[in-house]
Amino acid sequence: MKKGGDLQVPLLPTSQPRSRSSPAPSHGRTQATRRQQATIAPGQPLPTGRQKDKFVPLPEEADAEEHAAQEHAAQAAAADVLAPSPPQLPSLEWNERPAIFEDLPQMGVLPPPPPDSSKRGRATLYCIAESFDRKKLEELLKLTYPAEQVMSYPDVFYVEYIKGSGDQPGGDVFFFDYGVVACWGLTKSQEMTIVRGMARQCNVQGLSDSEIETDEYEFNFTTTEKPHVQNDTVTLHKRFAQNHKMKLAVSYALAQSTKLSVYEQRVVDIVLETKNLPESLAMTGALEISSTDIAKLIGKVFLQKSTVNLLSSVLDTPEFFWHAPDNFQTLYERVNEYLELPARVELLNSRFSVLQEMLDMVRNHQNNYHNVRLEWIVIWLIVVEVVVGLFELLGLFGLVGVENSGAASRTHNSTL
Repeated sequence: MKKGGDLQVPLLPTSQPRSRSSPAPSHGRTQATRRQQATIAPGQPLPTGRQKDKFVPLPEEADAEEHAAQEHAAQAAAADVLAPSPPQLPSLEWNERPAIFEDLPQMGVLPPPPPDSSKRGRATLYCIAESFDRKKLEELLKLTYPAEQVMSYPDVFYVEYIKGSGDQPGGDVFFFDYGVVACWGLTKSQEMTIVRGMARQCNVQGLSDSEIETDEYEFNFTTTEKPHVQNDTVTLHKRFAQNHKMKLAVSYALAQSTKLSVYEQRVVDIVLETKNLPESLAMTGALEISSTDIAKLIGKVFLQKSTVNLLSSVLDTPEFFWHAPDNFQTLYERVNEYLELPARVELLNSRFSVLQEMLDMVRNHQNNYHNVRLEWIVIWLIVVEVVVGLFELLGLFGLVGVENSGAASRTHNSTL
């Protein structure tokens, strides 16, 4: 990664868990809604407490102007050392000095507060598919928008949907290869036009309406606040209002969080599907589930675990940051910290482990039950064989079947 980034990195405060809640759209459930509806089965790890108003500072910019200003100040200080000292001014007499509070501003003549020139908007992310057909998406974007408005990056396509002017941020859209669309500065109708009209034409294994994940955030470009993220609001310096690479660095973290929410919901669905198994085993000592169904559940857990940890690029640091300035990756990591991606991945893997252990226990129980059943069948066959052999042995000694043979001979004689 090349150096030469133009942001300074402040120290990180102690992070606290966060909580995110946003209004649920009509076509899907948000992550907060799902967490409220989902119940955790006995034995499953409980989610950590979250703090919505956690403050995470973002890297502050240190551009060339500030660097030049620092150099100019250093040069001026060196010149002051070499220059002769100015003549001392005569001090004021006691009667010429201002009286107490005389040099303070009068009541009601306070300086006006600085004008608030913040530019706010919404940033919404939609996970609508397992992935996008990158080649088909690229062809569709080039046919729909001018070439200068479409840019290709690793794992993502960028579209300048609304061109900004002056300090207006405009509208930007990012199409991530793993099925997530990030919209900055668009209205709800414009977002639906992109998601339902364009993105769904390039779906690979599209999600159902109940599985679609939607996360809503706010952005704020201002000069009066330091860059930070808090209460689902990303605050950046106003000079980055039209810098789509800065938005892309933030969108990478937001998109990974949205995709991870889909995996989290699938695990919760498996937990709800299997939560009655340990309860039934504890209450009755038996399980009303076939070995085929157990094998299907084990396959579901393994498939989701391999998708999260092996097949998906959601947990990897995007390739975009390999060639970007270091401050971009720092910004990405700070947003990841706010979204608690490492803690959520660890919790997800712990749930995978608990589910795997529970299903292995159920499978072993079923196998033991089957083995015991076969053993009892063999035992009863042996008992039948012993009884049959005993009757044959008694017949050889004339203890069994004598009366029946005598009755048969008398019947034969009377017939003759």
